[in-house]
Amino acid sequence: MQTIFSIAVDALAYGMVLFVISIGLSVTMGLMRVVNLAHGAFAMIGGYIASYAAHDLGLGYAVAVVAAVVATIIIAIPLERFLYRQIYGAPELTQVLMTIGITFCVIGIANYAMGPTLKTIPLAAALQGSADLGFRTIPVHRLFVILCGLVVAVSLWFAIDRTSFGVKLRASVDDAAMAAALGVRTEIIYAVSFAVAVGLAAFGGVVGAELLPVEPYYALRYMVTFLVVVSVGGAGSIPGALIACLLLGAIDTTGRYLMPEFGEFFFYLAVIAIICIFPRGLAGRAK
Repeated sequence: MQTIFSIAVDALAYGMVLFVISIGLSVTMGLMRVVNLAHGAFAMIGGYIASYAAHDLGLGYAVAVVAAVVATIIIAIPLERFLYRQIYGAPELTQVLMTIGITFCVIGIANYAMGPTLKTIPLAAALQGSADLGFRTIPVHRLFVILCGLVVAVSLWFAIDRTSFGVKLRASVDDAAMAAALGVRTEIIYAVSFAVAVGLAAFGGVVGAELLPVEPYYALRYMVTFLVVVSVGGAGSIPGALIACLLLGAIDTTGRYLMPEFGEFFFYLAVIAIICIFPRGLAGRAK
């Protein structure tokens, strides 16, 4: 029972980390129709900035998280303005080539500026240790990650499905020319959506650093994982992404606990099976 409980907690925490990081990619691919292979690079940037803020500047964990998110968005703004804006509506191959080029550039700059070593982010005292449930203890950080995932899921769903901004975003995606004619400033809508996606990636990269360590090739190491989550969940679907993350997190964690020698075999086997049954993902939208 202890092993089952440990697997469940770790799987839930891992799934939530994947969700917080990947949901921004799901939004850009499903709603903005941009295949952004540099999404993991922004998560890595957030992790590097938080590590620098905590270690070198001596800032607390909460301040480091906020600094990482804000700084990553500031870095992403000119990229969206001068690079990404050029590929909105472009063929997918063009988007893939440009964004993977951005990924390699970010990796090179990060290695040059910060050094080719793994970066740690010291946890706040309140997030260290374990919470006693009476029959079992749970690392407080795991609970924090799970809570962050739930808050992000509810907040993003509300913003996209229940606010005027979400209506304008969907309208801009469906028919940008008509939306602009009706007074919707599509460029601002896209820029804000991109900033939110990048900010979520940075936030996930920081809070999930205990489970997905921030290292020089983070952006490439987890690129496929983030894409897989979006594909399995269905691009643009928040519930689909959440279900996909929890399901794949459970499968991957269980496999690593019980048969670690198989590595990620069960993770990708599950992906193949799901995609064969649901070609558009668990909650994919028909084009």
